[in-house]
Amino acid sequence: MAGILVIEDDLALSAGLCFELDMSGYLTVAAYNCQKARQLLKSDIFDLMILDVNLPDGNGFDFCREVKEIRPEIPVIFLTANDLEEDELRGFDLGADDYVTKPFQIQILKRRVEVALRRRSIGAKESEDAYDDGFLHLDFRGLTAVRNGEKLTITPNEYKLLRLLTAHGGNLVTRRLLLEKLWDCDGNFVDDHTLTVTMNRLRAKIEQEGHSYIRTVRGMGYIWIGEKA
Repeated sequence: MAGILVIEDDLALSAGLCFELDMSGYLTVAAYNCQKARQLLKSDIFDLMILDVNLPDGNGFDFCREVKEIRPEIPVIFLTANDLEEDELRGFDLGADDYVTKPFQIQILKRRVEVALRRRSIGAKESEDAYDDGFLHLDFRGLTAVRNGEKLTITPNEYKLLRLLTAHGGNLVTRRLLLEKLWDCDGNFVDDHTLTVTMNRLRAKIEQEGHSYIRTVRGMGYIWIGEKA
């Protein structure tokens, strides 16, 4: 289920938009200003962002630039009354996937959301198949891992961890999400203690002095801090 962050200060419009998207199978979260949106982006992983331009505490264009600096992979659809050509071009120049002006037809917006998510899914799948920064190479299709020329022995659960972390590189992946996604070879879900032990063992395998990949956020989860070559 794709998560969508809706940043819109018109409460009635926001509620209606969230309702329509939820009824279409998405999971929406509403933010009415930039400050709230920042807090949500720090604690949750969203698959798409619908963004107004005129917000009570900031400008949507500036907020888009801010988000793209830390989450360049997240699709952004501007939904705004600003219908000037230069505004639309500015939105695309900032990395937006689409620009929809008000008033709009909800079915058309849904289709644009669908297209943006499909495009992201294709790009994410391609990027999730492997990781390579010149020192560490991970092939999630072939299930091989090489560190500085040395082939590593990685368990299936460790590959699952690595794929989840690298897919959300630079962003917090919560312990709860990891626990929901992981299970052992007998189909039993991994408990919290086992997750900690597995993560520590994985870090010992892939990391060396001067090459750190996983940052622990105590009590919350983990962040992949490696960079691709």
